[in-house]
Amino acid sequence: MPSPRTRPSVVLLLASALAFLGLGPAAAPAAAATVPVGSGSYSDTRPAGTSGPTTNTGTPVTPKVTAAARNRPVPTNDWWSSLAFQRYGDNPYSTPMYGHPLTYQATSGGLDIGYPTSPAIVGDGRQYEYAHKRDLTIGLSGLNSPDTKADDWSDWTVTPLWSDGSRTLRTTIGHGSPFVYAEGSGGDARITTAGTPSVFADQGNVLGITVAGHHYALFAPTGSDWNVSGSTVTAGLGSRNYFSVAVLPSTDALATFKKYAFSFVTGSKAAWNYTGGTVEATYTLTTEAKEGTERGTLQALYRHQWLHTTDPLTPYTYVSPRGTMKVREGASFSTSQKAAAVLPALPESDAVDTARLRGYLNDVVGASDPFSGATDTYWTGKALGRLAQLVPVAEQIGETGTRDRLLGLIKGKLQDWFTAGGANEFSYDKDWRTLIGYPASYGSDTELNDHHFHYSYFVYAAAIVAQYDQAWAAESAWGGMVRTLVRDTANPSRTDSAFPFLRGFDVYAGHSWASGHQGFAAGNNQESSSESTNLSAALVLWGSATGDSSLRDLGTFLLTTESESIAQYWFDADEQVFPSSFRHDTAGMVWGSGAAYATWWTANPEEIHGINVLPVTGGSLHLGREKDAIRRNIAEMERENGGPAVEWRDLLWEFESFADPAEAKAKWDAGHAGYTPEEGESKAHTYHWLTTLDALGAPDATVTGDIPTSAVFTKGSARTYAAHNHGATARTVTFSDGKTLTVPARSTATGTGSGTTDPDPDPDPDPEPPTGNTFQLRSGGTLTTATDGTAGSDTIASAGGTNHDGTPYRPLVYEVRGVNGTLTPGAQTAFRLQVDAGTTVGLGQQARVSYDLTGDGDFERTETYHYFATDPVTGWEEYTQARGLKAATGTPGDLKGGTVRLEVWSAIGNGTSQLRTGTDRSVLVIPYS
Repeated sequence: MPSPRTRPSVVLLLASALAFLGLGPAAAPAAAATVPVGSGSYSDTRPAGTSGPTTNTGTPVTPKVTAAARNRPVPTNDWWSSLAFQRYGDNPYSTPMYGHPLTYQATSGGLDIGYPTSPAIVGDGRQYEYAHKRDLTIGLSGLNSPDTKADDWSDWTVTPLWSDGSRTLRTTIGHGSPFVYAEGSGGDARITTAGTPSVFADQGNVLGITVAGHHYALFAPTGSDWNVSGSTVTAGLGSRNYFSVAVLPSTDALATFKKYAFSFVTGSKAAWNYTGGTVEATYTLTTEAKEGTERGTLQALYRHQWLHTTDPLTPYTYVSPRGTMKVREGASFSTSQKAAAVLPALPESDAVDTARLRGYLNDVVGASDPFSGATDTYWTGKALGRLAQLVPVAEQIGETGTRDRLLGLIKGKLQDWFTAGGANEFSYDKDWRTLIGYPASYGSDTELNDHHFHYSYFVYAAAIVAQYDQAWAAESAWGGMVRTLVRDTANPSRTDSAFPFLRGFDVYAGHSWASGHQGFAAGNNQESSSESTNLSAALVLWGSATGDSSLRDLGTFLLTTESESIAQYWFDADEQVFPSSFRHDTAGMVWGSGAAYATWWTANPEEIHGINVLPVTGGSLHLGREKDAIRRNIAEMERENGGPAVEWRDLLWEFESFADPAEAKAKWDAGHAGYTPEEGESKAHTYHWLTTLDALGAPDATVTGDIPTSAVFTKGSARTYAAHNHGATARTVTFSDGKTLTVPARSTATGTGSGTTDPDPDPDPDPEPPTGNTFQLRSGGTLTTATDGTAGSDTIASAGGTNHDGTPYRPLVYEVRGVNGTLTPGAQTAFRLQVDAGTTVGLGQQARVSYDLTGDGDFERTETYHYFATDPVTGWEEYTQARGLKAATGTPGDLKGGTVRLEVWSAIGNGTSQLRTGTDRSVLVIPYS
C-alpha cells in the first residue's frame, strides 16, 4: 500500500531499509549485532519492540516459496507478490494477479484465469477497473493443494507450484503472455470452466473453446484427446507431463497459437543500453521445446512498449487496463527512446532576484529545526530532499556559506541514519533479504511497502553531497551505505544473494509497484509515481557523481521507461488508455486492474493531482514532454477544486510551469505571500524554479544531449541548452540538433543558439534514412518513424465551397526524404488519419500519397484516395485507405534515397477541419521493407 501523506503533526513513524555488505560477494549477515560498512553500519537484529513482515493479524511471516527457491531473494513489490507474501492468514494461495492480458488467482484446485475486457466504473465514478473474473481453472484431476508457493521467477514471469502429496502442478505465467504453460504429475490435465463452454475447434489434442465470450485454446501432448463433459474438460497426459492454455484474440488465430503451444517459456530478461541520448532496451523470453523444435513464442506489448519499437507486430491485439496490447511473434523485441533529462538543479538565470532568494534561503537554514520534527525515513527523507534542492541554488548566487551549512545538515542527518545503535537505525531482515529502518511507518516494516519512495530522498540527497564532496561519497566512507540503499530498492544484479533484482520496478509493466505483499483484489498499486522516478533520477546523479556509469545508465533506463508509462497510464497523454466512461484526466493511483482518481489519504483534488508531481527537482523535467496533458490536468484540478489551488499551491504551480511557465509565474506573483510550502518544498526552491523557467522556457524533450545530465528549454523560437559535468575535466556535450556545449569540470554550463555548429549550414540537409515502414505525422510537415511525439493537430484549410475532389487545394504536406526500401510484393499503401470537422456540416477530407523513388524531385508514383465525409459532431474520426483508391499514376518501385509525401486537403465543403498529429493514431504505412 502506498504511503498516506499527512501533516508532520499527525505523522506515523516510517520504516526504510539501508545497508551495504562491503565490496565482496553479498550474503546474509552472520551473528554480529552491528555490521560495519565503511564509516557507517547497520544492525542484523531488529530493535526491541519492533516488527518485521507479518500477516494482517500480526503473525510473523516468512517467504512462501519452495525449497528450490529458498536461497533466492524474493522480489517483493511485484505484480505477483501475493504468491510469496501471505498477508492474509486465511489465504495460503494468492490474491488476484494481473499479468495482462490474462488475470490469475491461485486456489486449492489450481490456477484461475480470466481475460477482463469490459471496464467497470466504481467508487462514485472515481475508479475504473478490469477486475479479475474467472473464466476457467487450470489444474489436475483431484488436485487439492493446501497452499501455493513461488517455485521460480525471472524479470516478468513467475512459476507457482501446487502439491497435495499425490499430485503436483507447476505453471508459468507472465506479463504479456497469452499462454499459461503447465506441468503436472499424478493426474490428468483438467480445465474447469465458469460455464458450459462452446467448442469452436476440435483437433484431438487441440481444442478451441469459448467461455464468457472469450476464446481459449487448450493444447495437450500429441496423441492425447480432450474430453468435454459439462464445464469440465480433461485430457490424459500419458507418459508426458505438460499442457498449455492460451487466450486467443480471435478464433482464426488458432493456427498461429498452435505453432507455439509447446514452446514453453522458462525465463524472461530485460537488457538496456544508454548511448548518446538514447535508451535502448531488449525484452527476451527463453523457451524450451516440449515437442518439435519451435523455440519462438508470442508476446503482447504494452502501449509504452509498442509506441517505441520498430519490430514487426502481428495484427492481433488484446484489451487491457493499459489500453490496447499488440502482439509480437518472436522471443524478443526491442525499444528505443530519447533519454529523459536530469539536472542537479535548474541552471542559473539573470531573472532571479539574488537578494530575494537569499532571504528565502536564510529562512530555511535559520529555522530552529530544519527537519521539522521528522523522526522516520519518509519524513526525514522529504526534509533531506528539501535541503538538497537548495545546495546548488545557493551556490549559483554565491552563497557558499549557506551552501556549506546545507551540506553539513544533510551529512549529519544521513550519517545519523547510517550508523547503527542510535534512536534510528537500519536492520537487515535475513528472511526477506531487505533492510528496514526503525522507527517504521506506513507498512514499510510489516508489509515491506514503499521502500523506493522513501529511499529516493536519501539517495538524492547523498548524490548532491557527492557532487561537492567526493571523499564523503567514497565506498570506504559513507558511499557504502548509500549503495546498499540502492541495492535494496533498485538492485541491478540478478545474482546478489542479499537483495532481489530491482525489487519494486516491474521492467515489463514499465513502472514500479508500491505494495510489498500485493494483497488486494485489484492487484498491486502505485500512487506517487513521481517519488519512484525520484529514485531513478537519484541513481543518475549518484552514478554520475561517483563515476559509476553502469548505475547512471540504469537510472536513465528506469527514468526514461517510467516516464512514458506515467504519461500513458497516470496522465493518459494520448487519450487512448482511460475508458471513455472514466471521466477524469488523471489517475492518482494505478492498480493492476485499472486506475483511480484518488489517493490513500484524501479525496482533495489538489493532492490527487499533485501526488504524481512531488518532489519537483531537476529529475522531474521529463514531465514537460506532455504539455497538453499537463494543461488538461490543471484544468480538471481547478474544476474539481472549485478554483485554483490553495493548499499544494507550490507543487501545482511548478507542475504548470512544465507547460506554461509564464502562467505559473503569474500565479506565484499573485499568491506567494500567503501560502505555506508543501512539506518537501520551500519558498526558496519554488521561487527559483518558477522564475528560472519563466526566463528560459519550458523543458523541450525533442532535443537531447549525449550525457544524461543535460537538458534543453525553449521559449518562443529560442532554445537554452544546459548540462552538468560531474567529471574532473572539461567535456563537450553534443545535442541531437547539432548544438555543442563546453562544460567545465564539476560545473553546470548553459548556451543558446539555433542548434547547429555548422558555420555554413545546409538549409535543407538530407536526413538520416529512417527505419521501419510506419510514419507518424508531425506538425510542421514531417513524416517520421519516431514514436515519442506530442499529440497535436494541424488545420486543414477550407475548400471554400468549391469542389476539389482529386486535386490538392491548399493541402497540408508531410514529407520524409532519404528513404531506402524494397517494395513488398502484393503490399499496398495504408494510412490512418484522425480528422475532425467539429460541428461543421458537409466537409470531406482527401489524401494523396506520392513516391519519388530516387529523391530527384520527380514523383514516379502517386495515389489519390476517395475523400472521407466527416460528421458534424466534435470528436476524432478515422480516415483510412479503406475508402478506396480514386486514381493512381506511375509504377511502384524500390526506394533508393527516395522521398515519400503525404498531402491532405479539403475536397468539399466550406469550413476548416483538424488533422491529428504526433500520435500513432495518424500514421502512413508504406509497402516497403
